[in-house]
Amino acid sequence: MKEGTHPQYHKKATVKCSCGNTFTVGSTSKDIKTEICFKCHPFYTGEKKIIDTQGQVQKFKEKWGQNKKT
Repeated sequence: MKEGTHPQYHKKATVKCSCGNTFTVGSTSKDIKTEICFKCHPFYTGEKKIIDTQGQVQKFKEKWGQNKKT
């Protein structure tokens, strides 16, 4: 293999989630920031949670009439 073509591998890269959870993994990035991890993801927690990014859920409800006031 050629020298200097591969990125540096960090055995203890820190992952920080928006829920406050932190853990270490192997990665080419030293610090990783994520919005959802295994501690707060609905599939792993069993909770039903709608994660709204940029108002997409609101747009969907308005489009299909689920948000109309009766």
